[in-house]
Amino acid sequence: MSEVIFRGGTILTVAGSHVLTGDVACRDGVIVHVGGEYTPQARDYDVLDCEGCVIMPGLVQAHVHTCQTLARGRADDLELLDWLRKVVWPYEAALDAPAMAAAARLACAELLLGGTTAVLDMGTVHHTDEVFAAAEHSGLRATIGKAMMDHRDDAIPAGLRESTTASLAESDRLAERWHGAADGRLRYAYAPRFALSCTDDLLREVGTRARDKALRIHTHSSENRAEIAAVRERFGKDNVVYLHDTGLTGDHVTLAHCIHLTDEERAILAATGTHVAHCPSSNLKLASGVALVPELRDAGVPVAIGADGAPCNNNLDGFLEMRLAAILHKPRVGPRALPASEVLRMATLGGAAAIGLADQIGTLEVGKRGDVVAVAIDGAHVAPTANPYSAVVYACRASDVRHVAVDGAVKVRDRRLLTLDVADVVREGRKAASRIFAAMG
Repeated sequence: MSEVIFRGGTILTVAGSHVLTGDVACRDGVIVHVGGEYTPQARDYDVLDCEGCVIMPGLVQAHVHTCQTLARGRADDLELLDWLRKVVWPYEAALDAPAMAAAARLACAELLLGGTTAVLDMGTVHHTDEVFAAAEHSGLRATIGKAMMDHRDDAIPAGLRESTTASLAESDRLAERWHGAADGRLRYAYAPRFALSCTDDLLREVGTRARDKALRIHTHSSENRAEIAAVRERFGKDNVVYLHDTGLTGDHVTLAHCIHLTDEERAILAATGTHVAHCPSSNLKLASGVALVPELRDAGVPVAIGADGAPCNNNLDGFLEMRLAAILHKPRVGPRALPASEVLRMATLGGAAAIGLADQIGTLEVGKRGDVVAVAIDGAHVAPTANPYSAVVYACRASDVRHVAVDGAVKVRDRRLLTLDVADVVREGRKAASRIFAAMG
């Protein structure tokens, strides 16, 4: 047996509204104790000092693009379609395997150091094995899919164009290779980029294969008004209606953004249990709009949170996304909209549900996997702390994360990442970015 003990903190289980104090212990990857004092049961144990910390479930980000990290700061001040066509798609087309590996490692380091223990990630068309390898080595829990883009469009660079057959075949190969790898920590999701980048044949086949193979689907929907107009012109339907008709709704589906929805679309999402990933920073920076999250939740739509990608955020800080999600809707709905405890639940258990792992992660409960973080609340920007939920959601930052465990194994100790050399990761990321963008001209 091996044990990891988060000792002596304020515990937010997210399984209920109550606050506990004491220890959280994991044995052989599973939580075995929550609250009060814990006496180690094994000879091999590791104690993490959590004095002055909140102990909570790791953040689960339901929409990220780790492949885009090298384009941080390269695509500012653009709206979505220009952002894609002028910068992001040419950048993704230029990525080779070493650059993809550098981008993914840099993202994994940022995510783990910031208390994110699990992600739903969309890669690009090529080199998705490198993303899986980075997640495997870093210790991040990740559900990853290659972007699928088989629609013929002159705006899409040649390096991202693929046939329907090739797109499906590569997705199937990746699922066979990686789904369930690293003792189940890595999983596969089909990831058609969005309706405009895919043919009807591909989307329908994805819907069928995902159900047949019991895999998840991850795509974008209803992010930008120009995108929605283009979808209506091409298909004669709104985004969610079209995706529903092609088989891309359900509890196994996560749609990123869903900002501009009709009443019919909102009703479809609620009736089918389709998950929405709310990405407030990205939506604001790209001037896309503000998703009506309180209304979605009131209608019964499950909502999670994600940072999206470095070129549209420009970071992967889950605490920043929680803060924005909590305050963004108050001027319109009222000050009681999305209280801190509900936002933390969206960022943990909501994300776990969006990747199909709510029975394994997202709360601190005996029997669940040991995805646990300790967040310091004794800094000058947080103290004094009257309410730990308020502290975590409104005041804390990614840099306040002190310890991180995934599957009961320590990945970050005293703010130091143990699985990757951060200095090397940053250095290689800078070199790769310079090389890729120089080649792009």
